[in-house]
Amino acid sequence: MKWKLAAMFLGVSLALAACGGGGDNAGNNNGNNGGGDTAASAEQIFKQNCASCHGQDLSGGVGPNLQKVGSKYSKEQIKEIIANGRGAMPAGIIKGEDADKVAEWLASKK
Repeated sequence: MKWKLAAMFLGVSLALAACGGGGDNAGNNNGNNGGGDTAASAEQIFKQNCASCHGQDLSGGVGPNLQKVGSKYSKEQIKEIIANGRGAMPAGIIKGEDADKVAEWLASKK
């Protein structure tokens, strides 16, 4: 019984750590990729904060596949999921304008 509890705790801890915040550099785009826009793109924000669970190509992993998430949810619904979390996904991983950008980008995935 103790081993099962310890294994479950370890698994949940790893999943939450992988999906956790973006660290101190979340949303920081000091290395402007020559695009002329100093703000981070939605894809960059996603890769920094979400790809560890949802995959670099949106194919899923710990989190669900998001390749066609826009055919299921609107931008507003996606933004609400980002703000409030869902299932094992913690709330507020991305905030403010960055959350708007990511929600709009994901809503276009159909």
